[in-house]
Amino acid sequence: MTATPTRQRILDTALELFNRHGYAATSLAAIAAAAGIRQGNLTYHFPAKLDLVVAVRDDVTAVLRAREAAGSTADVCADYVQHVTSSMEIVWRCRFLLRDRAQFVGMEIPPGAPPELVADLRRLEGLIARFGEEGLLRASLDVDLTVLARSLWVVSRYWLDHLDEFEEVGDITWSHCARGIEHHRAILDPCLTAEGRRRLDHAFRAVERQRLAS
Repeated sequence: MTATPTRQRILDTALELFNRHGYAATSLAAIAAAAGIRQGNLTYHFPAKLDLVVAVRDDVTAVLRAREAAGSTADVCADYVQHVTSSMEIVWRCRFLLRDRAQFVGMEIPPGAPPELVADLRRLEGLIARFGEEGLLRASLDVDLTVLARSLWVVSRYWLDHLDEFEEVGDITWSHCARGIEHHRAILDPCLTAEGRRRLDHAFRAVERQRLAS
């Protein structure tokens, strides 16, 4: 469906309230009031509260597909930093989708991890494999690369929970992503060659300059 200004305002407002208060605790009346419209106008665009969830999921899927379509560059370190930071930002923006899944009564939710998360993990596994293929991992490294990738993925996934629950962050900024990368590097750096660490440093600084300038 083509987004109209009113529809997008409703969706943005619902996303903010779902993230802040939880799906079950947020009523359509509260969303309409916060968006500055009548509830009838809201239900014209989204007849049921679950329709808002579907719309948010569709938006996330579109963002992830666009990222996949952009493909990889020749620089695995740049791809790695971009992937980790963009994943943190996407998950944070729509964090209620994971946190409140059990509250989506009436929505058919397949068992297991959401396919978006599975695809994100597989992409990270591919990036770690590229580190190995390009000789950026230590030759003496005795670690299953799938386990390494999964460990790194868990760090970024639950770093966001830490920000939400321990620091009560409202909106994440580049500094939050940079701190998350520091936790990643505490695991990854000991596995890298000196050249790998140098290239990752360079990629991190390049992305940092880009984000701070935007």
